[in-house]
Amino acid sequence: MRLSRADVLRYRVRAQELDRGGGRHDAAVLDLGVQDTGPDGAAWALAIRGAAVPVEDLALAWTLRGAPHFYRRQEIAAVATATAPWSDADAAKRIFDAARPLKAAGIPVLQALDVVAAEMRDIATRPVVKGEMSTQLTARLEPPYLRECRPCQAVHAYEQPFRLAALRAGLELEPGTSPPVLRRIPRWRGPATRVPEHLDPVRGVLHLLGPATPKLVAAYVDAPVGEVSARWPEDVEQVEVDGRRLDALADDLPALSGAEASRVVRLLGPFDLLLQGRDRDLVVPDPVARKDLWRTLGRPGGVLAGDEVVGSWRPRASGRKLRLAVSIWNGGDPRPGLDTEAERLAAFRGLSFAGYVDA
Repeated sequence: MRLSRADVLRYRVRAQELDRGGGRHDAAVLDLGVQDTGPDGAAWALAIRGAAVPVEDLALAWTLRGAPHFYRRQEIAAVATATAPWSDADAAKRIFDAARPLKAAGIPVLQALDVVAAEMRDIATRPVVKGEMSTQLTARLEPPYLRECRPCQAVHAYEQPFRLAALRAGLELEPGTSPPVLRRIPRWRGPATRVPEHLDPVRGVLHLLGPATPKLVAAYVDAPVGEVSARWPEDVEQVEVDGRRLDALADDLPALSGAEASRVVRLLGPFDLLLQGRDRDLVVPDPVARKDLWRTLGRPGGVLAGDEVVGSWRPRASGRKLRLAVSIWNGGDPRPGLDTEAERLAAFRGLSFAGYVDA
């Protein structure tokens, strides 16, 4: 099947439910986890998808890429299994330079994560701030688990093993805390033995950010390509997108070829799932625009108009007023939809919208 870039973008907007109205208490993006980074984070990502999910129905945990993600609370044990490294090689890649001293000491990485998890759970008899957890953990761990941190001028546990071991230990993050507070997940009995198909991260990326390749999925999960290839679904069909050969889940083919154009305007958060695919050149073909949107530091949000990301935005809050610095790359103007979304964002933050400022 041959598809155009427009077909793929239309499909992703619908698969991620960015064209939905309000009144829903669930969202498809919770299958893959909704990243909670930045002042609006996951709550805004759910709001622009029309999903008002009670916070008590959600659990926040460090998972893929060590980033905080919200999931359905009732599924958190299965999420712990679904998002865990698949092998020692996978775990070593996910914890970056922390793998070297463990390897030199002959300690398998998965075993090391279990050691860190056991200590973290023992420490967290009550909710504990991340800094306190790190201090106590450092005092308990052997040298291969520790690093000398120049910015802190101290020795402490490596960051990625710390993050990836937390859910393994049955610990969640308390929403809205900065620095993060870790606490035990109620009625925790350990990671689930079975993962429902909809929580499989490989299938999740294929469904919500597809079509894709093992390399693109591996980059999202932060796993070796070989590990993803070994878990590649059998029910995929090859498609061609503007000359690229990609795979799509067979059940998604009708939606890929039959999606209608959207008319929505959305202010996507900097880490919204629509911006998290690793085929950035497909989402935003212009290299100058890509450089603006996906900055290493101070990443802005994206302006979605229809099925295209057409610009970037940054909040400028002062007192009880919110202004936006908006850059539309092609010089167009997506208003009045943009005005409506800006007012929506301001109300979401408990502010009033006071117009635009120079980007």
